[in-house]
Amino acid sequence: MSRDAVLWAFRMFIGRDPADEAELAFHQRNADLDTLRRCFAETREFIEFQRRSKPEDYRAPLFLLQPPADPLVPWRFQPPELAAPVSQLCTQGQFDEPIFAELCAMLDIIPNPHRKVWEFCYVVAVMRAAGLMRPGIRALGFGVGQEPIPALLARSGVAVVATDAPDTVVHLQGWASTGQHAAGLEALDRPAILPFAELQALVEFRPVDMNAIPETLRGFDVCWSSCAFEHLGSIALGLRFFEESLETLKPGGIAVHTTEFNLSSDTETFDTAGLCLFRKRDMEAMLGRLAAAGHKVWPLNLHPGSAAVDAHIDLPPYALPHLKLALGQYVTTSIGLVVQKAG
Repeated sequence: MSRDAVLWAFRMFIGRDPADEAELAFHQRNADLDTLRRCFAETREFIEFQRRSKPEDYRAPLFLLQPPADPLVPWRFQPPELAAPVSQLCTQGQFDEPIFAELCAMLDIIPNPHRKVWEFCYVVAVMRAAGLMRPGIRALGFGVGQEPIPALLARSGVAVVATDAPDTVVHLQGWASTGQHAAGLEALDRPAILPFAELQALVEFRPVDMNAIPETLRGFDVCWSSCAFEHLGSIALGLRFFEESLETLKPGGIAVHTTEFNLSSDTETFDTAGLCLFRKRDMEAMLGRLAAAGHKVWPLNLHPGSAAVDAHIDLPPYALPHLKLALGQYVTTSIGLVVQKAG
């Protein structure tokens, strides 16, 4: 395991840094992230740290209620709807909408109230709302892993370029041990959505480093990623990816990305090579830059939900499903962001 991965695990699971280089080196011998996680989860120190840091039910801090300082960033604060998506957080109310079950059926996934399921449904809901689920559309997916989205787009007649990290960066970013990385079209095969032969006709796979998008990827109507750009190395690199993803689009094209959002603080956060939690200020600064450049920013809605489930915070080693979870001292959930390229 890499040094950064081990440091991240120490801070998240037991709330401290290694005592010395020998302790760090000992944990670097773990084969993968799952083994490293189990190594910590079976210790008394882990149990004591989780007991001490167990959060109460989530209560929205005041900073979530405040409109952006930049008037160019459109804003609203109301329960978000999957049927009428904007840039919004994952909340229980969206799982209760009829469209959620409809989208899950289209994606051939069980309609569990889990934020990862929400992310797939949110991306497709945005594409449908923008009229992008039809023949003649070209779509570009980043960090697609084993998502059902490419197959669904192909069934709708959309031509797709699906990308994932090349082997040179897979192990650095920790994807090899999660089972979420795609190495080719076979990983995207969803026979319940469409036959593989039809997938091959409309979907092309390419290895792409999200920190170095090639200039050959241009002219798309839509690009997307699902909880990927928080793993690019830092908050700055994640935001740079979002902004540079617009360069792959035609004028008027849509960029829709989901990532991790810090619900606890607008000052302190998690910013490591393995994982970043984006703050409200990070999102607003980026959206303000894009709006100033002439792009159309979809309204930012940071309403965290008002159902009982929205107040629950899951703790390591995490049970499924969950909407909000504790990462170290912070509470996080998924956020979806949409920007339409100028032109």
